[in-house]
Amino acid sequence: MTHKIIPLLPDSPPKILCSSLKPILLEHQNPWFKVMSRGSYFSIEYDRPQVVILPVLNGDSIIMVRVKRPLIDDSPLELPAGDSDDGETPRLAAMREFAEETGVVINDPLRFVPILPISEMPGRMPVLLSIFRVDISQNEFDSRIYHDAEIVSVETLSFSQAARMIIAGEIYLSSPMAVLSRLLLEKTEQSGNGKKE
Repeated sequence: MTHKIIPLLPDSPPKILCSSLKPILLEHQNPWFKVMSRGSYFSIEYDRPQVVILPVLNGDSIIMVRVKRPLIDDSPLELPAGDSDDGETPRLAAMREFAEETGVVINDPLRFVPILPISEMPGRMPVLLSIFRVDISQNEFDSRIYHDAEIVSVETLSFSQAARMIIAGEIYLSSPMAVLSRLLLEKTEQSGNGKKE
């Protein structure tokens, strides 16, 4: 069976994709996620919806953040991301996380437009990751305020810089690579440089 994905609903949590796998047993739980046994498969399931934000600056650049990641002993470039607070919709979570991680405050939730989701770990995570695009002006970026302490820096990359950094291994986390690659491929197709079948 082959699925074609569509953007997730911005005001509802993503659905579990394997609800028919039985029995469903809780193996481990902590404040952030659960490990479930679904049939003969183990899954990692967050208690709250996870979101990723694709901030496009002036239509030709991307806003990224360097985040302290002790488990991989690095501060890699990432897209702003995080989880929903209790009762918060994915769209509102995207708006809040974007402000917290970049310092750019956008007060209109409708500017956070759902785009095609991705499967971050198809062998372990039974939901798709909610992704929102937000277009930002230079003035909005220049007016940013403080950001979370876990953020080392807020950086802008042109589309061509992002492509080169993915190829060189400087952007190497799976979800930013997938989201950025889709954007860059769309831009290539739109410019007529891609081969059409």
